[in-house]
Amino acid sequence: MPLRGHKAHIARLKKLSGAGPTRFVGAALFEGGERIQTTAQILITTGAVSGKGHVASLPGEAPNNDMGDLANGIETVQKAPLLVEVSSNSDHAMIEFDWGNTAARPHIRPARDAERPGIVKLVERAMNQAVRQSRSKG
Repeated sequence: MPLRGHKAHIARLKKLSGAGPTRFVGAALFEGGERIQTTAQILITTGAVSGKGHVASLPGEAPNNDMGDLANGIETVQKAPLLVEVSSNSDHAMIEFDWGNTAARPHIRPARDAERPGIVKLVERAMNQAVRQSRSKG
C-alpha cells in the first residue's frame, strides 16, 4: 500500500525547519526579553525616592532607584535568531547578586520569574503560527 500525502508532509516539515518559524519564535523571545526588562525597571523604580530622601532597599529586595543608572542600564539584545539576552550595563549591576559585603538586591531574576508564564505563551503562539503557516500552499 503506497504512502499517501508524503510529499505534502515533507514540504510542511521543510517549512517548519525554515526561516519563518525562527522569525516568529525569535520575535516572541525578544518581546519576552523586553517584558523582563520592563518588569525589572518597575521593580527598581516603584516607590523609590532619589536624592536626599533616598532609602536603600533591604537585602533580598529589589534595589531602590536613586540615580537611575541601574534601571536605565537594563537592555534587551537579540544575540542570535533564537537567543535573547537581558542584561545591565550599569556599574551597579552586580547588586543582583551578593557582592563583597553587600547582600543581593535581585531585580532581573525576579522579573524573569514573574514573566516566564507569559513568555511561554508568547512562544507557544509563535509556534502555532508557524504550524498554521506550514499548512498553507506555496
